[in-house]
Amino acid sequence: MAKSNSNDGAPSQRMLRVGEVIRRTLAQVLMQGDIHDPDLNRLSITVGEVRVSKDLKIATCFVLPLAGEGKDVVLELLGRNKHELRRIVGKKVGLRHTPDLKFLLDTTFDQMDATNAMFARPEVKRDLDN
Repeated sequence: MAKSNSNDGAPSQRMLRVGEVIRRTLAQVLMQGDIHDPDLNRLSITVGEVRVSKDLKIATCFVLPLAGEGKDVVLELLGRNKHELRRIVGKKVGLRHTPDLKFLLDTTFDQMDATNAMFARPEVKRDLDN
C-alpha cells in the first residue's frame, strides 16, 4: 500500500530553490536595466516571489511597480519582453531548461492593508481586547 504524503500540494525544496534563484536574477536584471526596452528600463519593479510549477516548466513571477503606480503598464512591458527576460535569466541561472515566465501583480501588500484596516475597526478591537 502506497503511503500518502500530507504535503502533496506543498512545493518541493527544488521548486523553492529554483524559484528563489529566478526571483533574485530577475530582480537584478530589471534593476540593472539589462533589457533592450527603454520603457521597461525606466521603471523600478519589485519581484516579490516566483513560484515554479512541479515540472519546472512555468515560473509565475509576482511583481509590483514602485509605489504601485502603472500596474497595467508594467504587466504589458514585462509580457512584451518576456522572451528576452527568459533568455537572460536562463543564461545567468544556468538551468538546462529555463521555465516560461508568467507575470502577475503581487497583491500581498493590498492584502496586508485590508487586514490592518479590519483590525483597526472598533468592533474588531473590542473583540480582540476581550
